[in-house]
Amino acid sequence: MLILQHMSKFYNALVEKLVLPAGDALLGTAYMQKLKEWRKIQAKTRIELEEMQRNSLDSLLTFTVNNSPFYKGLQIKHDPDPYQWIKNFPIMTKKIIKENIDQLVLRDTSELVKVSSSGSSGVQGVVYLDKKVHSTQLAIQTLWWEWAGFKLGDHILQTGMTTDRGFVKTAKDFLLNTKYIPAYKLDRNAILDILKDLKKHTRKFMLGYASSLYVIAKLAEEIGIDDIYFESVISWGDKMFPHFRSLIEKQFHTTVYDTYGCAEGFMVAAECSQHHYHIMTPLLHLEILDDNGNDVPYGELGNVVVTRLDNYAMPLIRYYVGDLAIIDNPGVVCGCGLQFPLMKKIIGRDTDIVKTRSGKYMIVHVFTGIFEFVTEIRQFRVIQKNLDGIEIEYIKDKGFSPQVLEQIKTKIDDYLQEDFPIDFKEVDYIPPTPSGKPQIIQSFLKQSVSNN
Repeated sequence: MLILQHMSKFYNALVEKLVLPAGDALLGTAYMQKLKEWRKIQAKTRIELEEMQRNSLDSLLTFTVNNSPFYKGLQIKHDPDPYQWIKNFPIMTKKIIKENIDQLVLRDTSELVKVSSSGSSGVQGVVYLDKKVHSTQLAIQTLWWEWAGFKLGDHILQTGMTTDRGFVKTAKDFLLNTKYIPAYKLDRNAILDILKDLKKHTRKFMLGYASSLYVIAKLAEEIGIDDIYFESVISWGDKMFPHFRSLIEKQFHTTVYDTYGCAEGFMVAAECSQHHYHIMTPLLHLEILDDNGNDVPYGELGNVVVTRLDNYAMPLIRYYVGDLAIIDNPGVVCGCGLQFPLMKKIIGRDTDIVKTRSGKYMIVHVFTGIFEFVTEIRQFRVIQKNLDGIEIEYIKDKGFSPQVLEQIKTKIDDYLQEDFPIDFKEVDYIPPTPSGKPQIIQSFLKQSVSNN
C-alpha cells in the first residue's frame, strides 16, 4: 500500500510538472500558468479580492465601450464608480446575444474557442473565448476539484456532454487517468458496466452532472451494490438536490462537493470543505436582481446576472443566466479560511428525471443530446404525468416535417430499448419556469404519487 501511495504521488508530480506544461506548449494554452495564479489568488484577503474585482471591472467596461460595436452604439453613460457604471449597461439574454453576435465578437472566431451551453434551458447559448481565457475556466474548475481533495493525475470517473472526445481529449483522458462517460448515454446497461468496472478498478473521485451521478447511485442502490467508495464526488451542470446528495453520499460512502456555473464560461461558485459556496469575484461580477432589474438585499432571492471580467475577445456585460440565488451578507466569513464572498443558496432549475415503468431513467441531457442536432425544432419541453409515457411540446422551425418527430421517437426508443409512448404536441409558446428559464423536463410524478 505504501508503495502504491508513493507511486501515486510521483505520478501527480509528473503530471503537474511535465505532462500538462508540455500540453500547454503544444496547444498554445495556459492551463498550468492560470492554475498556479488562482492557487495564489485564493490565499488573498477580502480587501485584496475586492480591489482585484474593482480594477478588472473598470478596465473591462472602459475597453468595451471603446471597442465593441454593439456597446458603442448604445452610447452608455459613464460613471467613475464601475459598480454604478455597469448599471447603465443592458441585461443580455441568449436571444439578444444570438441576434448581435457579429457585433459582440471582436476577433476572428477561427482564433477563438467556442463554448456553448448544452441547451438544457431549451435555448442554446454561445460565447467565444481566447485560449488563455478558456484556460482560466479550466484552471478554476481544477481549483474547485482541489477543494474536494483532488490532485492532478488522480483516477477519476467523469460524466460529460462531449459526443466526440477527439485525439486531444482522448490523450488527456489517458494521461490524467480519466474514464469518461457521455451523460446522455447512461442507460441501465451502461450504468451496470460502470458499476462492474468500479468494483474491479478503484477510482478516487466521481465527477459530472448532478442528475447523472444520482442515476448511477440509484441503480447501485436498487441492485444492492454498496462496496464502491469514492474519496469525493464533485457535481456541476444541474441542481444537486438534497435527495441526490444524500443518496450519492450514502451509496458511495463519500462526500459531495457541488459547483455552480454555466457552460458559457462563467465559473460562479463552488463548495469548500465547509460546504459553503464561494463566489469567484476576481473572475466575475455577480448581481442578484429582482424582476425589474434592481438589486435585492443580501439574504433575499433574486435573478442571477453575471459579467466575466477577463474576456476581451467577446465582452459580455450583465449576462442573464436565468437561475435564482441568494448572496450571503458580506460580513459572513467561512471557517475554511477562503475570503471569497459566499452564495447562500442556489435555486437553479428543477430538471428532474423522466422514469419509465420498467425502472429506466432519462436525465435532461438525454434529450438535449438528441435535440441538439434537430435544427427543425426551435424549442421543446418534456412533460411526464405518469410512468406510461411522456408528452413533448415543440415549436417548429425552418424545414420541419412530420418525419422529424418519427426520428426523435426512434432515437428515444433506441436509447431505452423499449417502446415508450410519446405524445408530440405542437405549440406556439413554452412558458418559462419561475426562474425565467424555459424548462426541459416538467415532471408530475411526485404529485401523482402523493395523490394516490
